[in-house]
Amino acid sequence: MKSQTEYRLKSPPDDAISSVKFGPNTNQFLLVSSWDGVVRLYDVAANILRHKYGQDSPVLDCCFTDAVHSYSGHLDNTLKTYDFNVNSESLIGTHNNAIKCVEYCSDVNGILTGSWDHHLKLWDPRTPMCSGSYNQGDKVYAMSVCGEKLVVGTAGRKILVWDIRNMSYALQKRESSLKYQTRAIRCFPNKQGFVLSSIEGRVAVEYLDTNPDVQKKKYAFKCHRIKEDGTEKIYPVNAISFHPGHNTFATGGSDGYVNVWDGFNKKRLCQFHQYPTSITSLSFSHNGSVLAIACSYFLEEDNPPNPLPEDAIYIRTVTDQETKPKHSSS
Repeated sequence: MKSQTEYRLKSPPDDAISSVKFGPNTNQFLLVSSWDGVVRLYDVAANILRHKYGQDSPVLDCCFTDAVHSYSGHLDNTLKTYDFNVNSESLIGTHNNAIKCVEYCSDVNGILTGSWDHHLKLWDPRTPMCSGSYNQGDKVYAMSVCGEKLVVGTAGRKILVWDIRNMSYALQKRESSLKYQTRAIRCFPNKQGFVLSSIEGRVAVEYLDTNPDVQKKKYAFKCHRIKEDGTEKIYPVNAISFHPGHNTFATGGSDGYVNVWDGFNKKRLCQFHQYPTSITSLSFSHNGSVLAIACSYFLEEDNPPNPLPEDAIYIRTVTDQETKPKHSSS
């Protein structure tokens, strides 16, 4: 039974949804990228599609820089920007392979792109041009901005931490504490650490401070597993989003479930109902009152269902009861 607090967005994408991101300071405007080659801007309060751009190449990620400008990274190696005020799209630049991740860092006013060409690039939105290219040693799979720091997850289970103000060297190079390929990374709003997930039903909570006492607090846990007839099916954890106020986070898996976790107290706060297919992306709104849930079949099984489940975005109003730690952590 779906609650009254949840509804589907009208005019959803025509192919798998790669990313959903709420704009800065808004619970209303949601940016969505899709493998159908289009970036869409929804007004989730009115449940209407406000703008869309692109048509050529699958879009792997997108972000806002402010209320009226978006950036998107494409499978054809291009980085594009769109101005919603004047409805104009422009090409900013390229990588030598698909652009998997696009993030905006407000602390340095820079766009960061991570690519399968093993490189991270920093772009100045004012000029607009590339102000630096940095080798990550392997394909970039996931990344997240943490104040003036950037956490990057690459193939080969490597995690790199950069200071965006001085990209001459990586501050830290780590091995993922998860045994399998990294799928998503998101930094704590309090900037103390990050959460990463793998294709093998696990999530790790990590801390940036290399002090051994702090590092002792890191841990990993199993999730997004379903027991059926005595066997446990294990699913990729595709999406992580932090509640901006409570430092709790939601995870979405290929099992079709969304869980909300209190990472500091190692507790699951709640699990929503099962969605029709894989959760591919999650985004809490600016004040954490709304969660956008992208639901797309990602061709993960040998025998895909026929017909394929529809691509859908659910907008769910969330309560403090679902997202707030049960007691204050020290």
